[in-house]
Amino acid sequence: MGRGSTSMARGLRKRSTDSERRLWKHLQARRMRGLKFRRQEPIGRYIVDFVCYEAHLVIELDGACHASKLDDDRLRDSWLEEQGFRVIRVLDNEVMINTQGVLEVIDKDCQDHQRPGER
Repeated sequence: MGRGSTSMARGLRKRSTDSERRLWKHLQARRMRGLKFRRQEPIGRYIVDFVCYEAHLVIELDGACHASKLDDDRLRDSWLEEQGFRVIRVLDNEVMINTQGVLEVIDKDCQDHQRPGER
């Protein structure tokens, strides 16, 4: 991806959904285990919702429109996993109604994949 993807990602950051903004409040500024997360980040030919390079973790928030994109999502997840990332998919409404539960899943994944000296 080139400069076009960077400007596209910037546009997506400006047009964040409510669930993206809610989750970002908890991930930004190293609030999750001191790990740095980025939002709407270009990786290869994709733009992921959230990524932590230190934990090799991608978090994708799925709205209602993703039901029709399951095959595309599987290809995307497979490619990201080939690049060494784990992918967590969360429904938008789950972030809105169970933010703490979503954060616990992310925290557990980050804990399980940090090197011993980083805890």
